Amino acid sequence: MAATPSSHSVVLAWGSGEDGQLGMGDSEEKDWVCCVKFLESENVTAVVAGSRNSLAICESGHLFTWGWNQRGTLGHAPATKTESLPSLVESLAAANVKIVQAAIGGWHCLAVDDQGRAYAWGGNEYGQCGEEPERKEDGTRAPRRDIMTPQRCAPKLSVRQVAAGGTHSVVLTRDGHVWTWGQPWPPGDIKQICTPVRVHGLERVRLIAVGAFHNLALLEDGTLWAWGNNEYGQLGTGDTQPRSHPIPVQGLSGLTLVDIAAGGWHSTALTDNGEVYAWGRGEHGRLGFGDDKSSKMVPQKVQLLAGEDIVQVSCGGTHSVACTRDGRMFSYGRGDHGRLGYGRKVTTGHPMEVPIDLPPPRNCLSARGRWCSKFVACGGRHTLAIATWIDEPEESLLS
Repeated sequence: MAATPSSHSVVLAWGSGEDGQLGMGDSEEKDWVCCVKFLESENVTAVVAGSRNSLAICESGHLFTWGWNQRGTLGHAPATKTESLPSLVESLAAANVKIVQAAIGGWHCLAVDDQGRAYAWGGNEYGQCGEEPERKEDGTRAPRRDIMTPQRCAPKLSVRQVAAGGTHSVVLTRDGHVWTWGQPWPPGDIKQICTPVRVHGLERVRLIAVGAFHNLALLEDGTLWAWGNNEYGQLGTGDTQPRSHPIPVQGLSGLTLVDIAAGGWHSTALTDNGEVYAWGRGEHGRLGFGDDKSSKMVPQKVQLLAGEDIVQVSCGGTHSVACTRDGRMFSYGRGDHGRLGYGRKVTTGHPMEVPIDLPPPRNCLSARGRWCSKFVACGGRHTLAIATWIDEPEESLLS
């Protein structure tokens, strides 16, 4: 009898918990995969891990947030220092807004609902939330304020996907165009903008991914484009020159790309046959090439994951996690604070399997089975995932 998935899914977390970003009700770090029990009664469909905070989207469209909140990153007032348990973003729920996708930047968050409306909250000092500062009586503008609760941003755009950088915001519209605002380069390098500006040269975009200060766009024709900062080769252009306009990523011709991901200073692309390509900053082994130093200026195949049939990769600040089609996870990169999830705080460029050592759910058909990861999200020093129990009942004696 074939293994069948149960209806029971859980949110997993591990790594640093000093800001409550694991959602466990405390500030302890976890070296092994743990269950976020507070969300067990919710049908969570997506999770996002930021540098110091986290969020979860439920099938109902409700949004839960937890972790660091000094800049309003949790989306509700008053701005406490940290919150270690997930809490509902009540202003969105009260307005019957159904969130379908979200992103966390350096100090701000973005979300999009099922109607294509985008929202922003949190730090806004660089205009990344899209709010213009008020003009004073003397004609000068007041300092930008943090946004404590979600408010509409990019109101003229019909949005399909949001992505957040260190101090800038990027959205993909339903017509396949990309728009951006905020501070797209390290502070001081370029003028800040509050109003969305279209990124020219990109048409029929399917997916976007944003790192600290670099951006990726996967087009419908399968080509990958990049722009932004490039000091570690994270644009994949063969050099370290920054680009203010999109340029094709090298070394991927002939491949059929199905997904992309961007960490703080590194990037990955996933092919339709489960192969992973990585480039950018290689320190701490976050690229998965077996060493802990080498940066790559053009995409290279991660041979250590060859044959594993990878279906998703998430890139964090200094680590990465790859999910296989059969529900296993492999982590690699910086190992302190337990962010690799297998009990050893050792930095490594060798992908290692992350065990999901949790008891079966109470409603499972059989004690025989296993937890299978369905989605993973890497943050600065912690990781979140969604896993589903797969029942493996004993063979019938009559079969």
